Amino acid sequence: MTDKKKLIFIGGGFALFILYVFGVAQPIPEEMILTPRWIKSLATTYPVAPDAALEAYAKSGPLLPFQLGEYFGYADKDGNFTINRKKNGYISLSDDYWAEYKPIPDRIEVYNPVHAPVLSIEMADSTQSEKQMTQGYPLFLDKKVFLINNEQNSIVSLDGKGKVVWTYDFAAPLTCIDAANGLILTGSLDGVVEILNSEGKRVFLFEPGGSRLSSILGCAFSKDGSKFAVISGIDEQRFLLMERLSESLNNEYRVTYHEFLGKGFRHPVHIAFVDNDNRIAFERETGLGVYEILFRKSLTVPLNGEIIAMDETGGEQLLFLLLAQDREQKQLVTIKFPDILMHKAPFKSDSFFLGRQDSILYIGGGTSLASFEIVKR
Repeated sequence: MTDKKKLIFIGGGFALFILYVFGVAQPIPEEMILTPRWIKSLATTYPVAPDAALEAYAKSGPLLPFQLGEYFGYADKDGNFTINRKKNGYISLSDDYWAEYKPIPDRIEVYNPVHAPVLSIEMADSTQSEKQMTQGYPLFLDKKVFLINNEQNSIVSLDGKGKVVWTYDFAAPLTCIDAANGLILTGSLDGVVEILNSEGKRVFLFEPGGSRLSSILGCAFSKDGSKFAVISGIDEQRFLLMERLSESLNNEYRVTYHEFLGKGFRHPVHIAFVDNDNRIAFERETGLGVYEILFRKSLTVPLNGEIIAMDETGGEQLLFLLLAQDREQKQLVTIKFPDILMHKAPFKSDSFFLGRQDSILYIGGGTSLASFEIVKR
């Protein structure tokens, strides 16, 4: 082969290589994996000392509240428990507060995640001449403390000393409640949606209608309270997205999207704004509904089983669900937005728990709580 032919051959090969690299070859997509961090038995793991609990709280930021079987408490990302105890009554639990109480409590003690007392709620108001009973159960929303009565048709807002700030009565029992940015969103058995402001004044009322049986089965606020979504009615069941008309908290909301979902469920359904409020994930008869707010597009991910727990963050374009096929058979499911079912992992347990903080996923079954880190490689 002459030198000229060699140069032509080498040059042609190099040109084909460049063409392949820049025109044909595709980057290897990152793969999502769950890397185990720790697994703890709630029956044999004890809470850290009070000083260490306070240090963990300050160092790790928000702790994970959990309820799993007969246990409840708080854990940090490293698997240290500030509270881990068996239930001795009813439990109300949030990121900021918890309380344990009897079926008919005369006093409720509220604590923070490191077991420091926050306030004491007296059920009897001694300042009133007839000693009227402020009977109810604690409800923690938007870093505030409320009471909801045993008929679930009245809520009471409390101040930092456990005194009543305001009371609001509803026409029917509440079926769902959420709060954001000083607003409270409620849905009731009679098919009415109401929004209250921080002073307990109703600023919005809406009746979706359009179904044979009126009832609100699920409701959720966006983080800033400018949008909310509801699942309403039975036969036909509907999904609705409502958006505020302007920046004023007292202005009206209007329907910007609605969809019929079939006959629907007769029990409360999971619904949440996820992926930094870019999407809404909700339970529907055929599986998981995903509504993309930016594109005004509704998608469905078919699932085999009942959704019993849902990751309500949906960060990193991933959403995690727990499904139940029967009493013991459960399944962890991973959804990649917008509508790709990525993984399914079956397990058996009567009790279950699913939680998420940023890239850390927590899964519980039986008396064991495990932590995994969501890693892309």
